[in-house]
Amino acid sequence: MPFTDLLNRPLRDLRISVTDRCNFRCVYCMPKEIFGSDYHYLPHDQVLTFEEITRLARMFAAHGVKKIRLTGGEPLVRKGLTLLVSMLSQIPDIDLTMTTNGSLLPRYAQALKDAGLKRISVSLDSLDNEVFKAMNDVDFPVEKVLEGMETAQKVGLEPIKVNMVVKRGMNESSILPMARFFREKGYILRFIEYMDVGHTNGWRMDDVISAKEIVEIINAEMPLEPLDPNYTGEVAERWRYKDGSGEIGVIASVTQPFCRDCNRARLSAEGKLYTCLFAVKGHDLKSLLRGGATDEEISQFIARVWGRRADRYSELRSENTVDLPKVEMSHIGG
Repeated sequence: MPFTDLLNRPLRDLRISVTDRCNFRCVYCMPKEIFGSDYHYLPHDQVLTFEEITRLARMFAAHGVKKIRLTGGEPLVRKGLTLLVSMLSQIPDIDLTMTTNGSLLPRYAQALKDAGLKRISVSLDSLDNEVFKAMNDVDFPVEKVLEGMETAQKVGLEPIKVNMVVKRGMNESSILPMARFFREKGYILRFIEYMDVGHTNGWRMDDVISAKEIVEIINAEMPLEPLDPNYTGEVAERWRYKDGSGEIGVIASVTQPFCRDCNRARLSAEGKLYTCLFAVKGHDLKSLLRGGATDEEISQFIARVWGRRADRYSELRSENTVDLPKVEMSHIGG
């Protein structure tokens, strides 16, 4: 049966991190100074198997989850990921999606579609190669990401959404070029406020370009009007171009928290359940899976964890919370 937390929020959305590895070193997520060549990733035997992920996903679906998003790290660096997509796509009434940096989409888009993936979101922070390479920090060109999007569109992984994290002093000059380009392409562009996820990205409030500022910048050239959310708990505030040429979204976790409607849980690559993006600890499901627990026992454990959930970090954000030892975004997905 579906269940709710202490603030009466149902569980509807599950993000599954399939790996803690990534082929980018984005400065706001996996900075190279921390995640260098000597960084110790999870050993293979500590990462959930595809069978274990699917077993858990079925339990979450039984408790009301309607949407599953595969994340990482970069999910497409996980060997054989299309097999997992095929397994998860067999779960009835689930919207199965994925967030990717797009670098490997030209190679895998068709196989992902054939396996049952419905659509994708692609992270891209600028169309300017100099800016983009400075942000991904591995000298990866914009053109390859755009090629991945085009391939995904051709095979039917639609609608394509593009996620742009905006950090002051790095890529605010890319806001308008991104809006113009993806308006023309017909992709939904979502601007994300730079967030204090984890403790390695050197977050400062001064680096945040607010959603209000972003909307004002775009509206001055391309007039916008607000749209209603698609569903309760949607994190993006939607805006439509007044000429009917598409829409954008802004995700304002810092300046306009949406904790009151958050219905999202996260499963890390090593099998820990997190009830908030800004969580300081997870709840171990892998030990139950590998310790012989029944589906009923694991389901009851999940219900207890969610039932005690009172997370609202973004609403409480202050000088006292920013330095908490939060789990890294690369570990549980954005």
